[in-house]
Amino acid sequence: MQPLPALLPTCPGMPVPMSIEALYCDHHSWLKGWLQRRLGNSEQAADLAQDTFLRLLGSERVPSVIHEPRAYLTTVAQRLVSNLWRREKLEQAYLEALAQAPVALAPSPQEQAILLETLLELDQLLDELPSIVRRAFLLSQLDGLTHAQVAAALGISIPTVKRYLVKALQRCYFADISFSA
Repeated sequence: MQPLPALLPTCPGMPVPMSIEALYCDHHSWLKGWLQRRLGNSEQAADLAQDTFLRLLGSERVPSVIHEPRAYLTTVAQRLVSNLWRREKLEQAYLEALAQAPVALAPSPQEQAILLETLLELDQLLDELPSIVRRAFLLSQLDGLTHAQVAAALGISIPTVKRYLVKALQRCYFADISFSA
């Protein structure tokens, strides 16, 4: 990946808020180190540090004054780390299911790639849902919890769990996912 300053727009009429540039200059190395300690992988840490600042550049909700920049960056980066871990868990569950399938039923490498890509697209769709809706859906569908168990885990009612699941399922159902295996 290119360093962020090379990605900053230089066209007239497209100003970059100085606060993000200052955040990058002042805290990029610290954030990368924090992520490296958290992940144990310097390449992933560098990618997620970059992604953190790209997320800020693409966001319309960056405050003009950030009183605790490291806390703010940590929050954004932690969300990206959670997304990474969730995607890795999803991929691992898929690969384990593949390993348990009889060879005659196992999909071809091309079908595996298409299925994995589809799972990642679904994960991105779910990422657009409110956090609690996404968590309810994942607890139910990925972890296999009952509606009552999901309700207890999230501190909500069973009818609310059902509404959240319907919302997530509708989002998946009406998504334009290119699955052609």
